[in-house]
Amino acid sequence: MSEHNRIIKAVIFQLKDEEYGVDVQQVHLIERMNHITRVPKMPTFVKGVINLRGIVTPVIDLRERFSIETTNYTDSTRIIIVQVEDKEVGLIVDAANDVIDIPSDQIEQPPEVVGRIESDYIRGVAKLDERLLILLNLNKVLNSEELIEIAQIEA
Repeated sequence: MSEHNRIIKAVIFQLKDEEYGVDVQQVHLIERMNHITRVPKMPTFVKGVINLRGIVTPVIDLRERFSIETTNYTDSTRIIIVQVEDKEVGLIVDAANDVIDIPSDQIEQPPEVVGRIESDYIRGVAKLDERLLILLNLNKVLNSEELIEIAQIEA
């Protein structure tokens, strides 16, 4: 299969009125909201840690990370456990919708500004029928410096 016809599998989730996607290979689990234990002196978007099957996992709120107005968590709120570099991190999202195949030729380079999200965080934008999906670059959403700080939570 040529690069042009490659299919990317993505987990689709929602923040406010927008749909986002992350590469399914980086996603380990999708969990319902759990009790989150606060950790002092962390950035506001780091909500704390959860104990996930005996593993302490830091959790960040993507709404706050992207400066999207916050809202109360609902029954639809999910924590997507992703692998970023060699760390597992939970991402709080409004809802996790589905897993879809995206043909690579449907993915365009991100425009300079997409909504309120810095273009560095965006891997691309996919147009599928009437849907516009913002594909995230998780390595940029959490940069190495922040991952080191978050990793100290786990220690």
